[in-house]
Amino acid sequence: MDEGNTRARSSIRLHKELSAIWDAPPGWGRLAAVNHTTIGKRFMLTAFVFFLIGGLLGMLIRAQLATSGSAFIGAPIYNQIFTMHGTIMMFLFAIPMFEGFAIYLLPKMLGARDMAFPRLTAYGYWCYLFGGSILIVALLAGVAPNGGWFLYTPLNSQPYSPGINADIWLLGITFVEISALSAAIEIIVSILRLRAPGMSIERMPIMAWYLLVTAFMMLFGFPPLILGSILLELERAFDLPFFDPTRGGDSLLWQHLFWLFGHPEVYIIFLPAAGAVSMMIPTFARHELVGYRSVILAVMAVGFLSFGLWVHHMFTVGIPHLALAFFSAASGLVAIPTAVQLFSWIATIAQGRPRFDVPMLYLGGAFVVFILGGLTGVMLAMVPFNFQAHDTHFVVAHLHYVLVGGFVFPLLAATYYWLPHITGRMARHSVSVPAFWLLFGGFNLTFFIMHLTGLLGMPRRVWTYPEAAGWDIFNLISSVGSFVMAAGFALFAVDIVLQLRFGERFRRNPWRARTLEWATPTPPPSYAFASLPVISDRADRLDPDRIGPELAAGRGYLGAARNGWMETLGVDIASGEPREVVILPRPTYLPLFTALATGAFVLCLLFKAYALSIVPLLVVLGLFLAWTVSSGSRRDLEDLPIAPGKTAPPHWQVERPPSWWAMSFTLTADGVFFASLLFGVLFLRVVSPDWPASQGPVLDLRLALPAIAAAGLAALAGRHAVRRLLSGRPLAVALVACAGAHLAAMALLVAMIVALGDPTVHANRATIFALLAFAALHAALGMIFAAFGLWRERSGLLSPARSVDLRIGAMWHGASAVVVTIALLFAWIGSAP
Repeated sequence: MDEGNTRARSSIRLHKELSAIWDAPPGWGRLAAVNHTTIGKRFMLTAFVFFLIGGLLGMLIRAQLATSGSAFIGAPIYNQIFTMHGTIMMFLFAIPMFEGFAIYLLPKMLGARDMAFPRLTAYGYWCYLFGGSILIVALLAGVAPNGGWFLYTPLNSQPYSPGINADIWLLGITFVEISALSAAIEIIVSILRLRAPGMSIERMPIMAWYLLVTAFMMLFGFPPLILGSILLELERAFDLPFFDPTRGGDSLLWQHLFWLFGHPEVYIIFLPAAGAVSMMIPTFARHELVGYRSVILAVMAVGFLSFGLWVHHMFTVGIPHLALAFFSAASGLVAIPTAVQLFSWIATIAQGRPRFDVPMLYLGGAFVVFILGGLTGVMLAMVPFNFQAHDTHFVVAHLHYVLVGGFVFPLLAATYYWLPHITGRMARHSVSVPAFWLLFGGFNLTFFIMHLTGLLGMPRRVWTYPEAAGWDIFNLISSVGSFVMAAGFALFAVDIVLQLRFGERFRRNPWRARTLEWATPTPPPSYAFASLPVISDRADRLDPDRIGPELAAGRGYLGAARNGWMETLGVDIASGEPREVVILPRPTYLPLFTALATGAFVLCLLFKAYALSIVPLLVVLGLFLAWTVSSGSRRDLEDLPIAPGKTAPPHWQVERPPSWWAMSFTLTADGVFFASLLFGVLFLRVVSPDWPASQGPVLDLRLALPAIAAAGLAALAGRHAVRRLLSGRPLAVALVACAGAHLAAMALLVAMIVALGDPTVHANRATIFALLAFAALHAALGMIFAAFGLWRERSGLLSPARSVDLRIGAMWHGASAVVVTIALLFAWIGSAP
């Protein structure tokens, strides 16, 4: 009894000490929260609010289409509503919901205390909230985007869409995509580096594999969309003719850039939901996942193949027959790894002793709906059928079957499964079953009928249709079904509120799951684990009921509070061996202020206040630099105790801490963006009938060659500064030389831009302008990195043991030299007569 009381007192004392360090301040201080549990819940709640708004817009669409010749809403409002419905559901609901889901659960599943970059998490949330709010305010003001959620050109180019409607989409979505890209980098680094000791990569929970593949898809899929948005905004704002065929541009370039993102987007939404299914089914089947390694390979295959399918959205635009055959085959091929996952789930249920509860009911609905969507997907992958059904309601039905079956129903199942973890209460399920049947019945009534209206020839995006078309009865049934489905969602919301208010309290693991997130108390504290577990088996074979109390008593790694630091462990990517103590930043308002300044910059661009936009841009830059003030140490530290007999250095004293990996993946995304730009240049050069223009510009090699030399010199000086730091010699001269070389490269690039002449004359000049501007931006940022290194050195924050800041800068200097060289090479080729 005495030993038990001592343990309880020890656990309580440890809990109070950790809470004092990890909890966000009360009141307005909550706005300074950076903790993953808080930010994850905010993401999910905000995404649900946007989902409700998108759902209401969907009901308005169905009300308008219920009968022929309806006068419910006119074409201008309808165009805004259907554009915003798609935009909200794809950009403001599905992806942010996945982000919130990952941010909340991932550290707990991996046995870490937080994500790798908590302030980046908070910044991403505020960017998402502000960017989404811009779109919603535009809708309320009647100036929402109205050209379809694909924003195809030339419909959305300035001559055909004057006003700021399309600008709001381009700038608002780009603002939101900042959030998505930052989340992707953070998820990758967190999965690879922040895990429990002993959790080797082959022992990771299956959900981590799904999220890792998804995050890589975002890293490669989002830059083309961001590039397309920037190019189209440059065309709309400054008349640079990237998409204008009369001046060497091509509207198909937009479609390529959009669908390079758009098709992986479907799998970016599907895979996290499939990961949740792979976590839930073993729990309810009471059997571990069958074919664990096969599922991992299948997920990787889906991620890879999804990037080879974008052209199947463009079968009717005039693609060569060979390309049609290739992309048709690739579209059918993706069904194989998807089927592997489905068979794994079925085999797990078949080999287990399944018990049925509400989450399983929703998973059953997901199977039915998703399989039907998959079958119509195979139909649409066949070129002859695609030609017949293209841009009809058949495609609308297929899209909704895939997304609702592959994301929404699994999401609802996951809500019932993990909500007890968030609230600490069990659902009564008093209205869960009726809500499911209303949802399932209403959904099929709405969208199955659309297959028929599509086959009868009803095009999508039309706001009305004539009575003679004979589509009234089908549309009326679809509209009635949509209202039945809405009633189901309302009942689902009531069920959630009932759980929050009247659910039975419990301590942990109501489903008898075998994964690590259920080893935390419920609701979880801000630090997730009082101490970190040691994993000696696959992460879906654990015993949370035994592990949880041991960790709460501090009998694991980092089982004590130290120096007021927020600590978690960094591990080797492959083996899971502890490598360093990662010391995370405390709650701060900086992410909120930085997001506000970013929002001000976006608004300045939106209202064409370009000169004024420099002010918030400089504020954003200053605030980002302010993030670094509290990081690092002014003296080298001894290795820190992490467990009895074990020590590890702080993360700023290792060769490759999380920040080094973050820069690596940031440069990867930057490289994808640059490759997309080069693709655009080559595409226009190949398809344009008068490329280059008869009086095209000629790049001045007297400026280009010195610019390349200066960029190379900056890279060499940056590396030289690192070598001097590691050998304990002064490095200020090397860093000044690095900054000076970047300045020279930037000045030469700006001189070439000025000498280029009017970039609005032809797409040839516009693309050269874009290449030179991109290179100049890299040189400018290189100067900042060099100045930052100099400041860190003068502040005593660098030493031979604490060199990571300088090595990160050197990575940028090297990448900048590559970008300048390739950009000038392409510009020279583009300007050749």
